[in-house]
Amino acid sequence: MDRLKIVFKSMDKKLLFITLFMLVFGLINIVTASSREAVVVNEQGIYYYFYRQIIVLGVGFFISFIILNIKTSAYIKIGKYLYLFALITILYCFTQQSNRGALNWIPLFGGFQYQPSEFAKIALIIYLSITFELKGRILKNINDPKYKNTIGLTFAIMAGIPFVIFLQKDLGTASIIIFIVGMLFLLSPIIAKEKTKIIILALVVVSVLLGTLYIARGYILTKAQISRITDFWRPCSKYETGGYQTCNAQIALNDGGLFGLGIGKSKQKYSYIPEPHTDSIFAIIAEEWGVISCFFFVFIPYAFILYRVFDIANKTSTLRGKYICIGVGCYIFAHIFINLGGLFGLIPLTGVPLPFLSYGGTYTICLLIALSLVQRIHIETKNKKFKLKTSA
Repeated sequence: MDRLKIVFKSMDKKLLFITLFMLVFGLINIVTASSREAVVVNEQGIYYYFYRQIIVLGVGFFISFIILNIKTSAYIKIGKYLYLFALITILYCFTQQSNRGALNWIPLFGGFQYQPSEFAKIALIIYLSITFELKGRILKNINDPKYKNTIGLTFAIMAGIPFVIFLQKDLGTASIIIFIVGMLFLLSPIIAKEKTKIIILALVVVSVLLGTLYIARGYILTKAQISRITDFWRPCSKYETGGYQTCNAQIALNDGGLFGLGIGKSKQKYSYIPEPHTDSIFAIIAEEWGVISCFFFVFIPYAFILYRVFDIANKTSTLRGKYICIGVGCYIFAHIFINLGGLFGLIPLTGVPLPFLSYGGTYTICLLIALSLVQRIHIETKNKKFKLKTSA
């Protein structure tokens, strides 16, 4: 208990409280959004998914407390093992049955599943952050004899996991990981001219791999993936051929209006939107709460969380802390943008959860892990400033 008080005292309270608020708000909406799915499909009570999400949050908080007590310097030794674990478990998914067309799940117990690609986002952020810190001097000097090997290894780290996930037909997760590693790469210590060369090389390698993939199996994207890309614009006009989910989500947004239909009064959750408590939960929230409430309860908290994460990145005294926070910020932003962009019809719809609000096991736990990493970095920065102040 004393240790908990010490940790709590050093945490970023603003980020902590807004995180807790969003998690509670998410739980409330999981109950109403999943009520039909829980009763009709699973033949359970309306709190079925609520209780399961409570279990997930309990696991996430337990792991987060452990992370809050581990110095980030420890990741220097274990970073590569986290990456290897993520890669091995992702490869293991090829032995499993597909879930909604994607090979990205490992069954556990009690109906729970583990999605290795979610943990891979955290592992990549940590490993790349450690690499940029330890190899920064080498990456800045093209005349260093270790430069080519270091660049090659860094490129392999960044490209390996997203390519494997793409082969598993999980385009949404692959896109998010590419965005995360891409932003970390652009902000890395590598000099600008070399970044341009690497980008050109990456495009050539990707073109060759995609060409090889097409020759090997006769296609690059599945018909379902192609339909999502081609049908996202004016989805209601292509309702029968793949635009139904986005169309029904937009109907929900329109029905909600400014003030919403009222909590529990969504119409679109009744068989119109598939699994409304997961990837499409914002449509149900907007339908029941309305645009004004979404602005105050969703968009402002999202903006504040991202601001706090990037502010901690700006104030940290270590390179690994800076890159970890930037990676986490990009991770959260990418999920928000891809999820909401798909529902609004701005980009193709892909199945990615909405931070804090969507029902989900692995993603929720990994999100809490990511935020606990940011909190740990804030604790170390705060403690270092306190030591410098007292020693002066």
